[in-house]
Amino acid sequence: MTMTHLEMADRSDVFVPHAFEEHQVDLGEIRLNYVSTGDQDLPPLLLVPGQSASWWSYERALPLLSARFRCFAVDLRGQGRSTWTPGRYTVDNFGNDLVRFIDLVIGRPTVVSGHSSGGVISAWLSAYAKPGQIVASVWEDAPIFASELNPATGQSIRQGVGPLFALWNKWLGDQWTIGDVGGLMKAMRFDGPAWLPVALQHMFPPVKGDAPPAGVPQNLREYDPEWGRAFVSGFATASSDHATLLEHVKVPVLLTHHFRQLEETTGTIIGALSDLQARRAQQLVEAAGQPFTYRSFPTMPHSMHEHDPELFAATITEWHSKLGS
Repeated sequence: MTMTHLEMADRSDVFVPHAFEEHQVDLGEIRLNYVSTGDQDLPPLLLVPGQSASWWSYERALPLLSARFRCFAVDLRGQGRSTWTPGRYTVDNFGNDLVRFIDLVIGRPTVVSGHSSGGVISAWLSAYAKPGQIVASVWEDAPIFASELNPATGQSIRQGVGPLFALWNKWLGDQWTIGDVGGLMKAMRFDGPAWLPVALQHMFPPVKGDAPPAGVPQNLREYDPEWGRAFVSGFATASSDHATLLEHVKVPVLLTHHFRQLEETTGTIIGALSDLQARRAQQLVEAAGQPFTYRSFPTMPHSMHEHDPELFAATITEWHSKLGS
């Protein structure tokens, strides 16, 4: 079966209900799914999930953030209820989708906060969005440099979480065309690199209060595994190298840096990015004339907004309040 675009209706049996009402906006190539909450007069905050996550990864943080912001949480193309677009998963396309979203839905200068791959997209927006669209940018444990195939600084995606994405794609297939869940579970235990279980334990522990999922987690069911192949192959980042991107940042930045550890025998980074990569990002952003706030949380799992939404909301709110006008 040849697949071009897959819409929400094609996957309607996958989804589960949530506490916020979901909406879709037609951006031309795709329909993008989102939720919004908070007073209309508050400054807008755009929340961008990471790879394999849907908007509802922010479900616990939204009530806290909406006391300070008019919040918009989105599903990127290829994730959640947004359109799946085989062959079109690039950072440039993700970023331009959100440029259109800000124009059509938010309509005002916006703070953007992205997690993981979404943090890379937040960085892209801070450099390449339309003039005046973005006023400040949060990079929550974003793999700056570390999600590239051939980065200018430090470890590549091959020495990070890339092997996990490759396993997802191998056993589930683009658009779930293989769907060998049993093979994936076996490969996760026996065929992955030796350091992978350590990375999973520290970076992706169960969210407090959640029972361990039976079978495939809901977030992975809503995800097109071609995303993983696009990043591991270098396709997703080929036209947007991070060093150049950082040199073009035009707004103040907050980087939160979570658990990281070097695996000594291989040089692998267990975590989103290394200390070296974080320092180099700061150097390039400051050389571009922009304030850069670095906050280290060395025991925090990869997703602060899920594992400690109170700290996540407080960190963003405190930083934003110090930016002034």
